[in-house]
Amino acid sequence: MRTYKFILSGGGTGGHIYPAIAIANELKSRFPDADILFVGAQDKMEMQKVPQAGYPIKGLWIAGLQRRLTLDNAMFPIKLLSSLLKSRQIIKQFQPDVVIGTGGFASGPLLQMANSAGIPTVIQEQNSYPGITNKLLSKKANAICVAYENLERFFPKDKIILTGNPVRQDLIAIEGKRAEGQAHFNLDPNKKTILILGGSLGARRINQLIEKELEFFAAQDVQLLWQCGKLYFEEYQKYNSKNVQVMAFIERMDLVYAAADIVISRAGASSVSELCIVGKPVIFIPSPNVAEDHQTKNAQSVANKNGAILIRENELDAAFESTFSDLIANENKQNELSHNCKNLALPIATKAIVEEIIKLIK
Repeated sequence: MRTYKFILSGGGTGGHIYPAIAIANELKSRFPDADILFVGAQDKMEMQKVPQAGYPIKGLWIAGLQRRLTLDNAMFPIKLLSSLLKSRQIIKQFQPDVVIGTGGFASGPLLQMANSAGIPTVIQEQNSYPGITNKLLSKKANAICVAYENLERFFPKDKIILTGNPVRQDLIAIEGKRAEGQAHFNLDPNKKTILILGGSLGARRINQLIEKELEFFAAQDVQLLWQCGKLYFEEYQKYNSKNVQVMAFIERMDLVYAAADIVISRAGASSVSELCIVGKPVIFIPSPNVAEDHQTKNAQSVANKNGAILIRENELDAAFESTFSDLIANENKQNELSHNCKNLALPIATKAIVEEIIKLIK
């Protein structure tokens, strides 16, 4: 049997990198001797995360367009040309059977070059509102794997497959791990545990909210696991105490999900997919500063089906305390949110996406 070759590209944030790694792991389990190469942006976090996951990666000199006039924007055409040429060279040398893009700057030039070389391409779109790169690439892609319904207005209808977002298996296997999670994080099993997630880098507005509400949380008699992000750890670590644990990053997401009773989170696509699968009651506070406000749209698609609570940043001062105290006091409401968001989850996404990739190599 011949050795299959795959290139995966995605990066800039964990939301693009982890789905690509999940797909690579599933490909590797189907084809143990497959050759897998990643392509990323040379100064972004994928250059560390991908080798940690055991895969080789090549970096392109690429960055996104800023929304204002900057030196980086003036350099954009040069970076783009350099990335297109390097992508062509990588594809020529590696000769992949299929190229898979999960979003982020590097996937643009790479998939563009794969398309022009006649190599099948698959796009995995995590959001309910696609970014510009994937919209442009979709015209030539062979398959577009999506996590939300009603994306026909952005993509060619006959290429869309509803698969859900790839989520790392170790992260969602939380059955029977609650006691282990409580022990791992030194939690009091008699108190409710609130998990706060701001994404891998952290979320300033959520951190400010938690800081302001520390006395309110103390009055509610809950304990906090507060992932404030590495950008903010210096600033917030002073709040570490018996009932408040401040962390830059959480390695054991399976244990933290198992131990949590309620989650307060940003609404990046990966987080939304993970939280639906683990089925915890969630309050989403979407970031308003992302392209096309897609976090609000992601959160809305779950909140509309009564699977989560959505509070916009500009409503926090007025609505947060009453929303939280209603939820913590109401077990039925917690169970209802859990049940509904689990129904929206698509837990076998990675396998479904790999099935589409296999169709293209046959």
